[in-house]
Amino acid sequence: MVKFLVKVAKAKAVALLGERLVKLAAGALITIIVARMLGPEATGYYAIVMTWSAFLAPLANLGLNNLVQKSVQSATDPRTGQQILFTATWLRLIAGFVFAALMFVGFSWYLPTEFEPYQLGAAVLFVGQLFNAFILFEYHQNYLGHFRTLAYSKLALGILGLVAKLAVLWYGLGIGALFWIVGLEFAAVGVLQYQIYKGHNKDSGRLTPAWFNWQHGKELLRRSSWLWVSGILSVVYLRIDLIMIERLIDIEAAGVYAAVSRISELWYVIPATLAVRYYPELLKSHQVSWSGYLLLLRKYTGYFFAMALMIAVVVFIVAPPLVPLIFGEKFQAGISVLQIHIWAGVFIFIRYLIGQHLIITGQEPLSLASHGVGAVLNVLLNWWLIPIMGIDGAAWATLISYAYASFFFLFFSGRTRRQLWQLIKVNKSGVVVEKETV
Repeated sequence: MVKFLVKVAKAKAVALLGERLVKLAAGALITIIVARMLGPEATGYYAIVMTWSAFLAPLANLGLNNLVQKSVQSATDPRTGQQILFTATWLRLIAGFVFAALMFVGFSWYLPTEFEPYQLGAAVLFVGQLFNAFILFEYHQNYLGHFRTLAYSKLALGILGLVAKLAVLWYGLGIGALFWIVGLEFAAVGVLQYQIYKGHNKDSGRLTPAWFNWQHGKELLRRSSWLWVSGILSVVYLRIDLIMIERLIDIEAAGVYAAVSRISELWYVIPATLAVRYYPELLKSHQVSWSGYLLLLRKYTGYFFAMALMIAVVVFIVAPPLVPLIFGEKFQAGISVLQIHIWAGVFIFIRYLIGQHLIITGQEPLSLASHGVGAVLNVLLNWWLIPIMGIDGAAWATLISYAYASFFFLFFSGRTRRQLWQLIKVNKSGVVVEKETV
C-alpha cells in the first residue's frame, strides 16, 4: 500500500489527482462557508440547484466518455479516429443544448417560488455545462500521456474560480451569483481542453460540422445506449436522496444532509482520478493477456479497497467533533448521517474499477442493470426510511443501494461470478486463466 502511494506521488497521475482534489475541496469549502454564513436553509437551496445540475451531466454526455477513447484507438487510421472524436463531440454539444433547455424548463416548473431568485443563475449554470462535451479531448490526451499541461492549467482555473466564489460570498452577492461563476468555469475549462488538444495535434482540423459523420454517430450511439441510460440511473441513485429529503421533510433538512455528505463525497475524487489514469493501462493489458489483465485489476482493486476502508474508519471516529466544528451547532443532526454515509465510499471506490471492467469486457448492459436496480432500490428505501428515521434514513438508503449497485450485483450474473472466481485464482506464477468469449 505504501509503495503504491509513493508510486502515485511520483507518477503523472499526481497532476490529475491534485487538480481534482482542489476542485472537489473547493466545492466542499464553498458548501461549508455557505453553511456557516447563511445556515441550513440557504445550504439546501444551493445543494438542490447543484443537484439538478448533476442530473444534466449524464443526460448530455450520452455515455460516450470511455467508449470514444476505445473507438478512437481502434480506428484504422488517424483521420478516422479524429472523425470519430469530432463526431462524438458534436453529438454531445447537441444533446447538451437540448437537455439544458429541458432542464431549465423542468427546474422552473417543478420547484416552488422560493427558487425564483436563482433561475437566471441556474440558466447560466446549465448553459455552461454545454462545454463538458470537450472533456472527450481531455480523455484523448490522457490516453496519449499528455497529463500535466492540462491538469495544471485546470488547477489554475479552479483556484481562480474559488477566489471568485469567495469574493461573491464575502460581498454578500448570494448563492445565485455562485451559479454564474460555476457556469463560466465550465465554459473556460471546455475551451482550455480543446485548445490544449489543438496544441498537441497541430495537423488536426478545426471542430466544424464538416467533420460530423452520421455513420460513426449512429454506431457510437448504438454502442453507448446502455452506458448512457446507466449513467442517468447512477445519478438518480447518487442524488435522489437530497430531492426526496426536501420533498418529505423540508429544505433545512436537505441543507444539513447536503453539507455533511460533502465530506464523504470529497474522497470520491481519488478513485475517479486514478481510474481515469489507469484505464488505458487496463485496456492495453486486456488486449495482451487475460491473466495479466486480471492480475492488474486485482492489484488496483486491493489498493482502492484499502484506501477506502482507511478513510471510512478515520472519518467515523472523528465525525462527532468534526461536524459541529466545520458547519456549526445547527448541523449536529448531521453527525450520525456522516457516520453512516462514509461507509458507502468503500463500495464507490471499487465501483470505479468495476465500471471500467464492464466496458473493457463488453458487459455494458450489466452496468445499466446494476444502476437501474440501485436507483429503484434507493428511491424505495428513501420513501420508506426517511419518514421513520429522518435524514439518517436517507443515509442508510444510500449505503444499501450503493453497496448493491457498486459490488453485490456481480453475484447475480453467472458471467461476473465466474470472472470474480478467475480474479481470485489467477496468480503471479503465470497460471493462465481461460478468457471468456465476449
